[in-house]
Amino acid sequence: MLTPVTTLKYHFRVSLQNQLQGFHHVKLPVSDVRESAGWYERVLGLAVAIEFVEDGVLRGVAMRDPGHTLLIALREEPHRAAALGGFDPLAIAVPTLEALRAWTARLDALGVPHTGIAEGSVGWLVGGLIDPDGVEIRLYTLEGRT
Repeated sequence: MLTPVTTLKYHFRVSLQNQLQGFHHVKLPVSDVRESAGWYERVLGLAVAIEFVEDGVLRGVAMRDPGHTLLIALREEPHRAAALGGFDPLAIAVPTLEALRAWTARLDALGVPHTGIAEGSVGWLVGGLIDPDGVEIRLYTLEGRT
């Protein structure tokens, strides 16, 4: 038999399980907002949607993709940015292997180093996109391998 507290927890969990719909945004610390924003614009095609200015100084930006499916915030936090260097906290979804091939062609045309397409645990990925602070960004397919 369910106790009142257990019943409340169950109903809370059931009522919220369909309420989550992905990330609102991801925030990354950076050492230089302008330099990093330029990299994310050039490499990933993101555009600044919001600027965060404090005391007349640009301290962060929020950047969107052209389809408005992705929002990445960059916040000036040099010490935290240095700590993330060499880590790969972000894998951005690409719909298909064909789309990932198009991304590798874009990266090649821009002269951006990358790992090339590799098999991931459930799909395909391109890694080795290193931002100005040494953070690795990956592109990962939603399409799985069969």
